[in-house]
Amino acid sequence: MGGIAIVAAIILVPLLLIAVWVIGVYNMLQRQRIGAQTAFANIDALLKRRCDLIPNLVEAVKGYAKHESGTLESVMRARASAMGARDPAERMKAEGELSGVLSRLMAVAEAYPDLQANQNFLQLQGELGTTEDGIARARTGYNSTIAAFNETLSVFPSNLIAGLFGFQPMPFFETSEGDRAAPKVQF
Repeated sequence: MGGIAIVAAIILVPLLLIAVWVIGVYNMLQRQRIGAQTAFANIDALLKRRCDLIPNLVEAVKGYAKHESGTLESVMRARASAMGARDPAERMKAEGELSGVLSRLMAVAEAYPDLQANQNFLQLQGELGTTEDGIARARTGYNSTIAAFNETLSVFPSNLIAGLFGFQPMPFFETSEGDRAAPKVQF
């Protein structure tokens, strides 16, 4: 009877240790995924704020730049596309396009000195700038969280547990080409 208990202990102790290790890795992956989802939700809140500012900004520009209707329409189409995105990857793509058309809208606004002096436009432009700064900070935090999560998915031995439970890498929130371009400064 004593020999059976020893054999059972020799078999059960390693199995128990492996089970505890699997649970620990699984919980770590879950925490990282939840952290990434939370980081994206923070970005999403800022992106929604930006989308809320856009109609007011377009209205302010519309009064001064009547013949720029194509630019104004493209801003509203890009906004609608961003608001209608169904998943983070689609949202990231749509937001990149929106950033590009917003840059064009700001370039149009620079051509109208009266608009540049309009207090409402200046306030909206300031709020949009503050929101854009917040988006950039939140994007950096999100990408750091995603990097840690994706690294955990890739390295041995946690990649075994990730594969076993179907964890998938998450996409980075990259800037669009328009966001990377250096601003044009004129004196």
